[in-house]
Amino acid sequence: MMLKTLQVQNLSLKLNDKILLDDIQFELEQGTVTALVGHNGAGKSTLMKAILAVMEKTTGKIIINEQIDQDSEFLSFKQQISYLPEEPLLLTELTVMQHFQLYGKSYQIKEDVLNRKVDRLVKGFDLVDKLNEYPESLSKGMRQKVQTICAMLPDVPLMLIDEPFMGLDIYAIDYFEELLKEKLKDGTTLLLTTHQLDRVKDIAGFFILLQQGKLLSKGSIEEFDTIKRGTDNE
Repeated sequence: MMLKTLQVQNLSLKLNDKILLDDIQFELEQGTVTALVGHNGAGKSTLMKAILAVMEKTTGKIIINEQIDQDSEFLSFKQQISYLPEEPLLLTELTVMQHFQLYGKSYQIKEDVLNRKVDRLVKGFDLVDKLNEYPESLSKGMRQKVQTICAMLPDVPLMLIDEPFMGLDIYAIDYFEELLKEKLKDGTTLLLTTHQLDRVKDIAGFFILLQQGKLLSKGSIEEFDTIKRGTDNE
């Protein structure tokens, strides 16, 4: 029996009496990639934020590895997830290297392990000479590379990725895909939002389709092609 990395059970979220998520329920198995798709406003970002506990759910349960409950083991739960946002969320007062060190402390990565990972990743993303730079001196593409490295540093069961290739050049995209495939081999589960479904079909095996805060459909990525036009596919 395959381990269920993420279980979302009867998840609803209301904000000012408006229902943003309505009884969402799904499971992600270990080492799989699921594309979260739907038009703008379908609830993709809200679902991500609910899983991250950035937005407080109204009802339901969110469980990682079949035992770590978001409600009862909050800190442990947060340390099981790595998140890559669409727009870089970097701190102006920290250098690039200090961002990596902050992530290392947050996820309790040993210093020698962190340094090895950083050394490899900055070479792969061509940021070796930027470690002492501050975000404001970097281009948007470079800031996105820094944020991507931050997300790749911890070895966690679940990665949430919002628009995985946004802001990256073609060489960085190819390298990033290699890294994601390594994570998958190690058992990490990926949930990603995308407007570029054709791009992620090479790595995604499953999809979840949201429409107006409801789970409209889910299944294998091949089945997504059969959904008739006019629904919420992108």
